[in-house]
Amino acid sequence: MTSVQPNKFPPREGRGLLEPRAVSVKRGVNPHAPGSAHLIMGRTEILATVTLEDKPAPHMRGKKEGWLTAEYAMLPRATNDRQARERNLQNGRRHEIQRLLGRALRASVDLKYFRNQTIYVDCDVLVADGGTRVASILAGHAALHDFCDRLIHSGRLSEWPLTHKVGAISVGLVGEEVRVDLDYAEDKVARADLNVVATDTGLVIEVQGGAEEGPISLAEYSQLLNTGVQAIQSVMGDLGRELAVIQGV
Repeated sequence: MTSVQPNKFPPREGRGLLEPRAVSVKRGVNPHAPGSAHLIMGRTEILATVTLEDKPAPHMRGKKEGWLTAEYAMLPRATNDRQARERNLQNGRRHEIQRLLGRALRASVDLKYFRNQTIYVDCDVLVADGGTRVASILAGHAALHDFCDRLIHSGRLSEWPLTHKVGAISVGLVGEEVRVDLDYAEDKVARADLNVVATDTGLVIEVQGGAEEGPISLAEYSQLLNTGVQAIQSVMGDLGRELAVIQGV
């Protein structure tokens, strides 16, 4: 394996190549939402809120399940330079991320408990330093946990409706190194990167990404995927412990 030239790629400070950034979460941060969470992953920060609407999505009318949809936005000073507020719902990147969030979070909920209802999960990026879509999935999961916990403790539900603990992580090739949970500096120079969505038990939900500087081998792709799935199990263990501390609030 070719060694990486000194200073050519951004060094990692305080964590190993396969070590995700530290994750912390506080839920119940929005008093107006029935479920909410503020998640910090490294220097990336996400605020996620859950809304339950007693109205079915148009395509779910007359069916035996409810629906979950997600929205994603980046605040103007989430990055180094101010970005205009994202008012155009047809923004390609935003639309793509919203669809990913929706698919990922729907995989975690048994929607039969929400017949003729729609769950909205709104994820807002407060500070961006890479991995905003995967951090949004983690924040969305935490907010749903808060939402379902409140439903159980209020007596509105008698059974836990979350069927899977769903997480996500980025993983990439920076030079010849496999790195987990890329920050912005690493993401810019990665020759391949994937966003992996999976459960804490290793079941894969979705994989996004690919090569940036020419093709990579199947062995390299498989290594990235396997590394990502393993990292998600670690992250979800940390997140689960964070959520357990405030269980029942």
